[in-house]
Amino acid sequence: MEPAVLRILIGMVVGTLIGLTGLGGGVLLLPILIFGLGIPAIKAVGSDALFNFITKIPSSIVHLRKENVRRKVVIALAAGSVPGSMVGVRLLQHLRVIYGAGVNVLIVVSTLLLVQRRIEAGVANRPPTAKSFAGMAVIGLVVGFLVGMTSVGSGSIIMMLLLLFYSYPPKVMVGTDIVHAMILTGVTSLLHFRLGNVDPSLVGYLLVGSIPGGLVGSYLSTRVPVLWLRRILCAILLLTGIRMLIAPPVH
Repeated sequence: MEPAVLRILIGMVVGTLIGLTGLGGGVLLLPILIFGLGIPAIKAVGSDALFNFITKIPSSIVHLRKENVRRKVVIALAAGSVPGSMVGVRLLQHLRVIYGAGVNVLIVVSTLLLVQRRIEAGVANRPPTAKSFAGMAVIGLVVGFLVGMTSVGSGSIIMMLLLLFYSYPPKVMVGTDIVHAMILTGVTSLLHFRLGNVDPSLVGYLLVGSIPGGLVGSYLSTRVPVLWLRRILCAILLLTGIRMLIAPPVH
């Protein structure tokens, strides 16, 4: 199969899974780029970050128009995540290695996604909590560093932490999370691009497939057992993280 066709098909599969399950593109795409296409790890991280940024733009616009975004929360998170991502990208460029941090993030994200429903149920009736600017900035700092190093978790980790520590309506939680993730991945992908860690043609082919794939996934989301599919995917990602930990590929 032609490389271009394969990349478009991968983009379509990832786009379909995103639309179908709501899982983030980073956690789904990064293992495929490294293990499926054999992309060097640092190039995979940079390209994945740019892909995530572009795919989050349309949904961010929708949530902003619907006023589902807490702008002060986004600013607080970004105050920590932007400098955190800069440190993460620079450290990755210096080390040229993602195994360790990348594997741990993949495992943690997969585990959190597996228990997301229980977390949501546990906080559903919790009274509102204080929203500390400093607290959210610290959360952003940690997540920004991890995203800069791995491109994984820009939305999923923030969502889990917001669910655990803060009380917002679900649509506001989602909208705030997506808009912040767009900002974070935008900064991260720009840094990676300036350092030569992005393959624009790869990202282009992936986007060609992911756009129709996302539409297909959204259509199928009301026709398949999404919860079980989500759990299966998260379990696969968890096993992938363990596999990376045991036998990382050499580039």
